[in-house]
Amino acid sequence: MDDVEERLRNAILSLEMRPGDRLTERGVEARFAASRTPVRAALFRLEAEGLVRREARHWSVAPIDLDEIEQVFAYRLANEVAAARIACAQPPREQCARLSALLGSCDDDSPRERWHQAGLDFHIDLAALSGNLFLTRAVRDAMRRLSRARWIEMRDDAGRARAWAEHSEILAATERGDGETAANLIARHIDASRDRLLATLRDDRRGLAARGVAITAA
Repeated sequence: MDDVEERLRNAILSLEMRPGDRLTERGVEARFAASRTPVRAALFRLEAEGLVRREARHWSVAPIDLDEIEQVFAYRLANEVAAARIACAQPPREQCARLSALLGSCDDDSPRERWHQAGLDFHIDLAALSGNLFLTRAVRDAMRRLSRARWIEMRDDAGRARAWAEHSEILAATERGDGETAANLIARHIDASRDRLLATLRDDRRGLAARGVAITAA
């Protein structure tokens, strides 16, 4: 990954760059001491992730859209449940062990960035156990679309702990090859994650707005 893309993404996810902030290619070049080609490539990739959007010759940091978040969760639900059923038909033990190690890589001293990345990797890697590239890409796209909203949710220690416990239960069912249980656990986890995330965003709407963060609902 290009350094400018990673740094720009982190600035948006951390809300250093706020929804609605206007961007220009020259401004990004100056800010990150980068040349035009990698800056333009980074902006197009981040546009695909829903983090920035084009407005004629200019760019801006995209708003957080609650309606879009609900739609992405519905998309996740269909794809992750399907991937779990396929994966459990022949659970690959080596990959399951790597997922277990991934969950164990976060503790109370881990920075928020680590929790955020590990949660994203868990769902993408779990879908990859299906061996279906289309399902894996769908889950990767959905998780990236939710990156900024999930970053905000990561402030909640209790929510992180619940999510990790749910991840562990899903992984245990996958290791047993119990597709029905794994699918049900994933469905409940996604529903619970959606409810937690939307509640966090709605509860914080006033505080976020005070910091200049635009949250929209179409």
